[in-house]
Amino acid sequence: MVEIRFHGRGGQGTVVASKILADALAKEGNYVQAYPEFGVERRGSPVVAFIRIDGKPIYDKSRIYAPDHVIVVDPTLVEAIDVTDGLKAGGRILINSDKPAEHFKFPDKFKVTTIDATKIAVANKLGSLAAPIVNTAIVGAVIRVFGFAKLESLLGAIAEAIAIKPEANQKAAAEAYEAAGAIV
Repeated sequence: MVEIRFHGRGGQGTVVASKILADALAKEGNYVQAYPEFGVERRGSPVVAFIRIDGKPIYDKSRIYAPDHVIVVDPTLVEAIDVTDGLKAGGRILINSDKPAEHFKFPDKFKVTTIDATKIAVANKLGSLAAPIVNTAIVGAVIRVFGFAKLESLLGAIAEAIAIKPEANQKAAAEAYEAAGAIV
């Protein structure tokens, strides 16, 4: 079983990103769970979402305390909270950032990768300049970096889940997928 934790802020599409990833994985025959954890937070407040992936049914419904990997949708959270809390040694941290991986100072037991999903979202007019919605771009990078699913499965999941600008969201995912190929 692979367990992933997403960190983002309300309004960025973090919860939708985990659902789209789960849908893409399910299209390929995987068993998945995707669920958020938040209270009465508002736009801009930290949000956490979890996803489990396995080749057999998943019965554990608990919070993920020791993820295999972490996805950081908002890079300001790296300074605000401990995104590595419980992260297993050897785990990868994928950060939405225009800065190189070396900029982030994490213990050597983690592998850090960055992708500028914000730039891709803005280029595809997803959200606004002040509040871009990066969910589909970050998931495009996730499937490339981790090799979890085919791009076609992700594009299908986006078409089914995203009602507003589905083509622009698919384009952003494909662009992030290609960009992440250069850093894998």
